[in-house]
Parts: sequence; structure tokens; C-alpha cells
Amino acid sequence: MSKILTTESGAPVADNQNSAQAGLGGPVLIQDQQLIEKLARFNRERIPERVVHARGSGAYGYFEVTDDVTPYTRADFLDSVGKRTDVFLRFSTVAGNLGSNDAVRDPRGFALKFYTEEGNYDLVGNNTPVFFIKDPIKFPDFIHSQKRDPFTGFQEADNVWDYWSYSPESLHQITWLFGDRGIPASYRHMNGYGSHTYQWVAADGAAYWVKYHFKTNQGIRSLDAGQAAELVGQDADSHQRDLHQAIERGVFPSWTVYVQLMPVAEAADYRFNPFDLTKVWPHADYPLQKVGRLVLNRNPENVFAEVEQAAFSPNNFVPGIGPSPDKMLQGRLFAYADAHRYRLGVNHTQLAVNAPKATTAQNYGRDGLGAVNPAGRAKNYEPNSYDGPRQTDRALAAPTAVQGWTGAHAAEAHAKDDDFFQAGELYRLMSAAEQDRLIANLAGSIGSVGRDDVVERVLPFFHAADADYGRRLQAAVEAIRNADQA
Repeated sequence: MSKILTTESGAPVADNQNSAQAGLGGPVLIQDQQLIEKLARFNRERIPERVVHARGSGAYGYFEVTDDVTPYTRADFLDSVGKRTDVFLRFSTVAGNLGSNDAVRDPRGFALKFYTEEGNYDLVGNNTPVFFIKDPIKFPDFIHSQKRDPFTGFQEADNVWDYWSYSPESLHQITWLFGDRGIPASYRHMNGYGSHTYQWVAADGAAYWVKYHFKTNQGIRSLDAGQAAELVGQDADSHQRDLHQAIERGVFPSWTVYVQLMPVAEAADYRFNPFDLTKVWPHADYPLQKVGRLVLNRNPENVFAEVEQAAFSPNNFVPGIGPSPDKMLQGRLFAYADAHRYRLGVNHTQLAVNAPKATTAQNYGRDGLGAVNPAGRAKNYEPNSYDGPRQTDRALAAPTAVQGWTGAHAAEAHAKDDDFFQAGELYRLMSAAEQDRLIANLAGSIGSVGRDDVVERVLPFFHAADADYGRRLQAAVEAIRNADQA
């Protein structure tokens, strides 16, 4: 027997092909419940898209511990070799809207939700170890410069480079973005990074600053500008299609997970500010230590419910893991959760993809749009004498010592802290062919800027990073601009 189509209230639908009318050929009747219900729901099928990371893909899988890290953290999901934890990973581009193309030159989001037995742990990062800015107060302005211009309605190279010309701290990430890894061939063929600095705390109370690295086991594969343009013309959904089809045919993508660990006491005298998101910790200083492997093995059943409504927040920590003084991280501790409250409502954590799976959320949050209120008749205040949930009196992470005056402070400068040194180091790590492509990509972008003053402001950054880098780029930009003016 076939299933019976019903309205949302469960009543059977007699006719789903023809609207009710006032007589044959007459006007449609507002009393037609199925018609009104379908049109009203259709008008509300979309929710506000993310301002950044709007276009994304996701998959489920697991994280497995392969190496003992218990001397460094008491996090339960890392407490034994062989332990597996279910995860959901969302990949994304950053600047484009929901209907944009996959194969574009843009950082990629790498947002991972661990469904641990002590609550959900969200690790929100990118496919690059650094970012364009180091202070969250600059974030809205930076994103506005990269998005559509309010007058022309499209992305303007003048806006992009005008902002960067006033933000030399962006040079390190610019060198990443316009290098060979600026356009990944697929989500499977790129690395992921926690990017920010976080804190691990061991059972004995010892604290470490930590950075996460996810090294793709499929190998790094990227597209040059020509390949990307061709792919965009053929398939706007190339990255989504590749991820979905690979998992469907049983080719499960995986990453080997490493961390860099810095004893807390070493941070103050380290040559770079370890909490500056525009800087890396060179591996020679803090080598990679293997932790485990990440495997994706199941596609979502419904992209909207499980990818579009997936909500990640870097303030979702578990015991043994906490934040650092990284200013960008501190801003995101608020901004991410607040974005989801706006997009999905205050009860977005009760949605299936966001709810804890290995434990149960027990708190006094009630009501609001979309409330399920599983607590039923239980009291909604604390403390109480009705056996409600109580605090543990054990901090998730270690306290951080602070001192000095309140106020708006520039980032603390360490011995090697400038905006150019690490960008130059990255350039010098590249092969000659990689440098050629980097120069060509940058020159093509800067050469399209219409304002001379913007070009004149930004080119000295590259000279400061590396003499060869600056000389070659300036010559390439001048050649493009002279040709355009000829």
C-alpha cells in the first residue's frame, strides 16, 4: 500500500495537482489548506545565508587517536590510542555567496565538530595556517572590501587592494592566497589548519599552547588560474560534486592530524607573537607531533538540514581544551555563535546536526523560537532543590595571567614581529616555478587596480618581504599597466 500524502498537521490530501476554485474557471479559494500551506512554506524555505563561508559542503566521519597525547591534554576524546569520535566537517569558500562557484581563488573554511562524550568540541579553521588580519575589530571592514561594492554590485579590485594597502599584516596570507595553493583542486586535496592558537591542559595541570594541522592523505592538488576558469565554466559545483561522489563510491577522504605544542612559559620570549594569526610557528622551533587521523565516510541525507544549518562556534570547548589570548580567536568566540543565533534562532543547538550525540545537553535554557524544551516540567532556574543539573567546579582550561591597563592596545611586538619577514620566508621556500606563478597571479590582480595611489602603497610591502619578490612583482605590474595605457 502506498503512503498517503498529508498536510503538515497530518490530514490526508485529496488533490495535490489542482487548486480549489470558486466554480470551474473561477478564482482560487484561500480556504485551500494545501495550497496556502505549500506556498507559505515555499516562501520561507531559505534562511539568511552566512555573511562569510556561505557556500559550503559537508560530510560525516570519525576521528581516531593514533598517538598518545595524554601528557598534554586531559580531553576525554584524546585519552587513549584507538579511540574514535564521530565528527562532522564543513568545507567552504569565504568571500562568495551561496550561489557562487567552487573553483575560485579564495581561502577555504575547515570547520570540524567532534561529538565527544563530554560535549561537542568545535574546531573552526581554514586551509591556510594564517589569516589576513590580527584584530577582530578590523574584520567587518576587511570583509566589506572583499565583497560586492555597494554601488557597482560586484567585487572591485580597487577595494580589495586599497584595504590591503593599509594593512601590511595581510602580506603573509596574500602570498599564500596567490601562490599555488590558492585554488585547491578539491576539498579532498587540501590541508586544514586550526589556524588560531588554542590551549591544552594535562591532567596534572600543565598547560600548553597548541596549533592544529590536518595533512591530506590524498596529496596536495591545486589548480592554476587557467584550469580554474575552465572548471568554473564547466561545473560551478566541482568541489561539492567531487566530495559527494568520492564518498558515495567508497573512496573515503582522510587527513593525518598533527599538533604543535608550546609550553605556556615559552610564549613570552618567543621570537614571534604566538597569538598573532598572521604568523606561523616554524616547524624547526616546534615540530609537528602526530595525534590521529580524520576520515569522512558518510554524506548528509539533506544538504539544507545538515550543511546549511550546521553551526560551529570556537567557544564550544571540552575539558582539557580552551582559548588563548589570540585576539582574532577572542572575537570569534562571540561572533560565530551570535551569527547562528541570528540565522537559525537561539535554539539552533537542538537541531540534529548541532546537538550532542555522545552525551546529553542539560541546562536551564528554555523557550524561544523553535524550542523543543526536552526538559519538560523541570525547573528553569539554578540553584534549585529539585535535583537539577549543577556546576562541576572544575575549569575546562587553565587560567591565563593578565596585567596592565585596560584600553585599545596594538598587538605586543616580539623580537621577530613585523609584517614582512614570514611572507619573505614563504616566498623563499617556493621553487622557481612556484615563484613565477605567484608573481603572475599577483600581477594580474594588482595590474587591474585603477588607482595609481593604491598600487604605489602596496608594492613596497613586497620589496620589504624579499628584494627579488618586490623587484619581479613591480616589473610585472608595470608591464601590465603600461600595456593597458598604450
